[in-house]
Amino acid sequence: MKFAVQDEAAMVAAGMRLAEACHAPLVFYLHGPLGAGKTTLVRGFMRGMGYDAVVKSPTYTLIEPYEIGPWHVYHLDLYRVRDAAELDYLGLRELQDDHAIVLVEWPERGAGFLPPADVVITLDYAGEGRWISLEDQGAAGKTFLEALGGVDLNPG
Repeated sequence: MKFAVQDEAAMVAAGMRLAEACHAPLVFYLHGPLGAGKTTLVRGFMRGMGYDAVVKSPTYTLIEPYEIGPWHVYHLDLYRVRDAAELDYLGLRELQDDHAIVLVEWPERGAGFLPPADVVITLDYAGEGRWISLEDQGAAGKTFLEALGGVDLNPG
């Protein structure tokens, strides 16, 4: 699946729509160059999950946990990780419970220490806008993309 978004507001709206389709524990890997909108998409996702407070970027803390209803939502930003072994102390096993939704920016920097992705989201520049590409990585991801099939990611 591939969608175009034109601006920051549309990226937030796309994240909200992704959350609408999320009804099971999932791991999302977010790929894309600096400034492509990964954190903005996560902010929209969190808003779509019903989280109304400020969503902080975990660039320096590496992980921000959130409790939203029955869900344990974890937002990781691994941009500053130099060696994936640094993640060993984060307790990443907790990210694999039955109520966990995990969103990982720069997952390639945590290779070997992260749970496997259910959905890979790739963001890229498209002129003034962005492309959002979604690819399933197994049964849970496929079910998510099927649920998303009825959700319009392109607001407006």
